[in-house]
Amino acid sequence: MASGATGRKSERMGSLDLLRLVAALAVLFFHYLFHGSYLPPLLANGYPEAGSLAIYGYMGVNLFFLISGFVIAWSAEGRNWTEFAAARFARLYPGFLVCMTASFIVQTLAANPTLPYDPSIWAANLFIVAPAFNRPFVDGVYWSIVMEIIFYGWIAIALFLGVFSRWKLQIVAAWLLISVINETVIHSTALQFVLITQYAPYFAGGILAQHIVAKGSSIEALVLLGAAFLLSCREVASGADWMQANFGFSPSLAQLLAANVVVYGLFGGALLLRRRIAPTPLVLMLGGLTYPLYLLHQEIGTLWLNALSPAVGRWVALAIVLTALLSASFVISFFIEKPIRKPLISLLLPPLNMMASKLRLDRPA
Repeated sequence: MASGATGRKSERMGSLDLLRLVAALAVLFFHYLFHGSYLPPLLANGYPEAGSLAIYGYMGVNLFFLISGFVIAWSAEGRNWTEFAAARFARLYPGFLVCMTASFIVQTLAANPTLPYDPSIWAANLFIVAPAFNRPFVDGVYWSIVMEIIFYGWIAIALFLGVFSRWKLQIVAAWLLISVINETVIHSTALQFVLITQYAPYFAGGILAQHIVAKGSSIEALVLLGAAFLLSCREVASGADWMQANFGFSPSLAQLLAANVVVYGLFGGALLLRRRIAPTPLVLMLGGLTYPLYLLHQEIGTLWLNALSPAVGRWVALAIVLTALLSASFVISFFIEKPIRKPLISLLLPPLNMMASKLRLDRPA
């Protein structure tokens, strides 16, 4: 979690660092133990015995969005939009650039016809939104990074307008209302993309949790949090149709709703434990693994599993691949991302502030 100007924002919540790693591992195991048996990138030797549990791992993305809503709302307090934008870019882009390039190199060397390795694809992915250039993502998980960037953009706009802290509950209420109307009545794909209406309940739930933690509970905040949870249940239920279309089956509605309760329970539990789990060097190290692990795992992990499984067996191959990915994530996090973050912010902020001043975009948060 980014530190900020106030004492409250300097509080690093070790429990959320650990929860982010849990979410990343859930998505990883979903792709390796379930998804890879049905959709590209396909595993030559799958893990059918683990599929009944691993199928729920995709909800790790929903958990990420909950955490992101909380962390971004927390870090935005007391910042203007240029400080927020510089901090988000420094947090997001260097790790993305390194992981995307590493994935592209591995896929190029593998020359697997099912994976993208045309140089134009790498160039398009430099902008993260590769499909906007009619090119695929280097790794399929990047779609969720696009959702995060759109969310950051709206927070930056709210900071620029000076309404984020003052009208936080009103903004969330309007967002949830627009989302439920779009998801149930309008069904506009453009609105769904621009306003993230499908995943708004998770981002909004995180924002509301931050508001309650920072300012105390209120009837309005609790009602909105309940509404966000109910809307998330609808989103989870609609996911059953996606699974039926892609896998030919899905868990029951009751099982999906129970899993959603677990997601919110884990998030709430982490917040309750925020003062009990200290941000020790070990906890911070584990939290730092999350972002590169998430970016690296799907495509190149599947390549490695397919290469190793025939020689050493499926489960040994999984252990080797997980160890390799965690090691690579450690190197990227602590020898690339962490050292470059503060210097990059210091480099970006003066020209960004100058541009904002010249264009009269330097309104306070």
